[in-house]
Amino acid sequence: MLRAAHFPPMASPTTFVALRKSLVPLLTKLSTFSAFHSFFPTPITPSTLTLRQVSPMLAHPQLKLSASFNSESSYGDNREILVQHLLLKEDDQNLLVELQQRIAGGEDLGDLAVEYSVCPSKQEGGMLGWVTKGQMVPEFEEAAFSAPLNKVVKCKTNFGWHLLQVLSEREESLLKDIQPEEFHSKIQDPSFVEEAQLIDVREPEEVSQASLPGFQVLPLRQFGSWGPEITTKLDPMKDTYVMCHHGMRSLQVAKWLQTQGFRKVFNLSGGIHAYATKVDPSVPTY
Repeated sequence: MLRAAHFPPMASPTTFVALRKSLVPLLTKLSTFSAFHSFFPTPITPSTLTLRQVSPMLAHPQLKLSASFNSESSYGDNREILVQHLLLKEDDQNLLVELQQRIAGGEDLGDLAVEYSVCPSKQEGGMLGWVTKGQMVPEFEEAAFSAPLNKVVKCKTNFGWHLLQVLSEREESLLKDIQPEEFHSKIQDPSFVEEAQLIDVREPEEVSQASLPGFQVLPLRQFGSWGPEITTKLDPMKDTYVMCHHGMRSLQVAKWLQTQGFRKVFNLSGGIHAYATKVDPSVPTY
C-alpha cells in the first residue's frame, strides 16, 4: 500500500541515510517534489532509480534466500526491482516470527510495516521504490535480487531484521548526457523531432532570448503546476531530451524524470549555451 511520506521520529537521520545510498533530493526546493531517502550506503548516480513513492530500508520474512538472481527474470542483471519492506530491531525475534506467521496467513506486508516497522518507510507501507544493484547494503541486495516476485523473504543486516517483498521488475532505465554535436545531428532528422520528447526547463524570459525548435517549455520555477501531471503530459516510454541554459537545471529534471518512470532520458550537456557556441552560432547567447 502506498502512503504519503512522513518520517517518524523513531528512525534517526543517520540510520535513514545509511540504509539506501540515498536518492539525492534533486528538487527539494520545489514544494510538490518528494525528497528521496533510503537506506543505501552512498549517493546514487544519475542512471539509477525510478520511484514514484520512496522510502528508506530493506526487509523480508521467513522464506529462504537463494544465492542467484531471480531465475524467472527476463532482464538478467540489467533490471530494476520495486521493493517493499519492514524493518525490526535485531532483538525482536519473537515479533519477527509472529509477523512471518501473520503474512503466511494472508496479512499484507504493507499494513504490517505501517504498524511495526522501525524504518521511516513505514508511512509508505514500507515502499522503497524502484532500485538497482549497487544501491543497497550487500545483504539486502542479495536477498532482494534473489527473491521470487511477490514472495516475502527475510534477511538480516546491521540495521536489524528485514521482511521484504519484490512487487515488480523491469529493464533498468537510462540517463545520460548528450553532447551538443550529437544532438544537433539528431535534430536534422525530421522523424527524430516527431518521435522524441524535447523539454526546455528554462524560464519564459530566457526562452524569449534564445530557443531551439521542437522544445516544449516547462519552466522549473513552475514545477508545481506541471510536475504532478508529467506522466499525462509526456510518454515515459519515449526518448526524452531535457535542456536548460548550462545543463544543470536540466540534469536535475532529468534525474527526477527517471524517478517518475521515464525509461530513456538525455540531458543536453552544457545546455543551449554550449549548443550555440559549439554547433550553431546563429543561436543567441546570454
